[in-house]
Formats: sequence, structure tokens, C-alpha cells
Amino acid sequence: MHWTYTQQLPATYIATPLRQQLIDWRFPSHLIHDLRIHQRVLVNGAYRSMNQIVYGGDTVQLTFLPTDFKEPFPNVDPDSAATVAVLYESADLLVINKTRGSKTHPNQPGERGTTLNHVAAYLGPNQPGPYILSRLDQETTGALLMTKTPAVVPIMIRHIADKQVQRIYLAWVHGHLTGDGIFTDPIGRDPLDKRKRQVNGDHAQPAVTHYHVCDHREQATLIQLRLETGRTHQLRVHLAAAGHPLIGDPLYGPATDTNRLRLHCWQLTFPQPFAVNDIRTTVTAPVPDDFDQFS
Repeated sequence: MHWTYTQQLPATYIATPLRQQLIDWRFPSHLIHDLRIHQRVLVNGAYRSMNQIVYGGDTVQLTFLPTDFKEPFPNVDPDSAATVAVLYESADLLVINKTRGSKTHPNQPGERGTTLNHVAAYLGPNQPGPYILSRLDQETTGALLMTKTPAVVPIMIRHIADKQVQRIYLAWVHGHLTGDGIFTDPIGRDPLDKRKRQVNGDHAQPAVTHYHVCDHREQATLIQLRLETGRTHQLRVHLAAAGHPLIGDPLYGPATDTNRLRLHCWQLTFPQPFAVNDIRTTVTAPVPDDFDQFS
């Protein structure tokens, strides 16, 4: 098995060394090395050294083998595709609308019933994927980004690390929150509960969350949240520390709250792999029918 990608550089392309173009495509250095050593990068049908210049109108062809990747074939058992709601699909990428109560991925060998198992069934036996790129807590709904082949995994991981993938959430929180703002408290582990994180906890890392108030109810506020970093439970911890925990949050909310979690990944914006220009795709996940129904 192999994966071949062919990209014609646009006429307006600014001439640059082939190596630089591969770097611009976010390939890690070890993958560029493999392509060079095994001459699996062609320009207009012929091998070119990495220092040679490519021009507008040139066609670049890249071929990847399973040995290029640490885990070319994820060990995920297919399990009924009935719950898979596809929001966006291309030859390389897949965005689905995750349902509430579904774990994102298996934690044990042979585990079934997770979102990843369902997507594996949807893709079928002829696809090597799925490869998960973003994660949502079990009770969180909304847009979840995956790739269908291993070749684009390192590209998209680099885009995520470079903050080129934007995630916007909708959430109902307790209390009356006003205006727009930003939470910047670092987040680390809770020393008393291994399931939880806390502001300024053990081994705290920088965490940045932007919020925008959308609507109010009595003792509740609908907000839009944008992640600038991706710490575990970041939104839940920042909101709880601010005195406005998510409605239905069993870990960080009040014990008297019997609602289900009201957190939804509403919108994903991401660059396309192998794009020369700054081409971005925005996918919006429909909000669950009961999202604004709580006591």
C-alpha cells in the first residue's frame, strides 16, 4: 500500500527551493529526509534534489509508504456506523458531529462503542484510518476532526501546534456573565483527584480561553468560547475557576446540578493539507435539540 499526492503549483507561485515548499506544507524533517533518500518526490515527473527551485505551473508528486509512519494503521475495531453524522469529507479529512455520551476513542485493546470505532465502520475496510486529530470529552458534542490516511497526520498536527486550527464552542454556564473577555490562568493537575485539573495545579502549563457572551437566562449565560491552547478540561477548569461552571458539569460544577453537560464544539476552521495558498475550511456542527433545555 502507498499514498500518492499530486499538487500543481499555481501560476502566481513565487519560485522557491523544493525543500522549503515541503517545510511550508508542514512536513517534519524526518519525513522530508525519507522522501529525499528514497527519491519519492517528483517534479514534473522527474526526481529533483531538495535544493532545486520549483516554479509556478510545476507539478509536485509525493509518494508515502507505511514505513514512513510510526503507526500507519490504527488498531481500531469497526463498530456500527449508524451514529456517524458527517459534516465534511474530502479525500483526506473527515469532520463528524460527535454525539453526547460517546467516548472519542478506545482506551483498551479491543474496546468498541467509541466514536472512533463507529467512524472506522463508516470508512470501511479499504481505508487505513481513521486517525483522530482533536478530542472531545465523553459528554461534549460537536465537530470532531480526523484524517483518513496517515500521510496528512503530521501536516495537520503541525497546523494544530501552530494554532492554525481554530475551535469555537458554545456553552451554557451558571450565573450571569457579561461582556467579552479572556481567561489566562495556567492549568495543571489536581493533586487530590487524578481525574481533574485545576488552575495553578501541579505542573501547570499556559492556557488561554477567549469568551463572548451571546444570551442570558435567569441564572444562566450562553457563551461562545475560543481555545487558544488545548489543555485537558481547559474550558471546564477556566469557567469553574471564574465562578461560572458549565451547566451539567459532573466534575467541576455544583453537586446540586443534575443536568447533562451543555458544551458543544460548534465550529472548526482549518487549513487544507498541501494547499499553497492560505485556503481554509470552516465546518459548523448543528446544536443538539435539547441544548437550551435545562432546569
